[in-house]
Amino acid sequence: MQNSKTQNTTRTISDIGLLWMETCRHLTKKRKSNITTATLEQMFNIGNRSVIFLLITVGFIGMVMIYQSCFQLQRITGDLSMIGPNFIKIVIFEIGPSITGLMLATRVGAGIAAELAAMKVTEQIDALRMTGVSPVEYLILPRFTASVVMTMMLTILTISIAIVTGGISAYIWFDINPRLFFRLDQVESWDVITAVLKAFFYGQIIPIVSSFFGFRAQNGSAGVGDATTSAVIGSSFGIILCNFFISAIILILRDIIT
Repeated sequence: MQNSKTQNTTRTISDIGLLWMETCRHLTKKRKSNITTATLEQMFNIGNRSVIFLLITVGFIGMVMIYQSCFQLQRITGDLSMIGPNFIKIVIFEIGPSITGLMLATRVGAGIAAELAAMKVTEQIDALRMTGVSPVEYLILPRFTASVVMTMMLTILTISIAIVTGGISAYIWFDINPRLFFRLDQVESWDVITAVLKAFFYGQIIPIVSSFFGFRAQNGSAGVGDATTSAVIGSSFGIILCNFFISAIILILRDIIT
């Protein structure tokens, strides 16, 4: 039983990797006008419709983090002069990209999986294949491209909002001067590179994993629900693993180069 589960997990990871490779292969081809139009529509669905959800979530996270950090630090040392620069640093390379990725995995990943799973159980994907249209190019590629672009843009936005709301929280509750809070002297180029890499790969993980489970749906409406659940869990788990490996690689490279 245990060997069977291990084999299924290995096969799933392998199939997801193959789907990612096939999607990347279609990126090198000349795009049709309908694919470009679909990409713009997906950018709106992924980006514009996620903005309010992300801003509210990250805004409150920024305020709570600053409040708790300042409250605890004030009890220990009373020196809050470095809370702003260190908060900005961790938001840029860790909190901003990861929260954005996980939030998009729940909203965007679930949407992609449900949409493609519904097409699968109603045999619309099979109909595309019969007409000579590649489901990967027609369905996954627009979502893949839009997700990568909008995840990176939304990461920039969420980082900015978290820093601003954190600064407001620090000023209102702990009377920390904004000039003292909004300092970038702790931020290094490695932090920015880490944030960019995480956003770039998170934007790929979400549509690929979600599309994979959507394409694998079966057993009618119950299969749509199962595919949606699997997509959210798989995308979130993939983001956490990707976060670990990117952080570890960047730390190793930083030690080697510097």
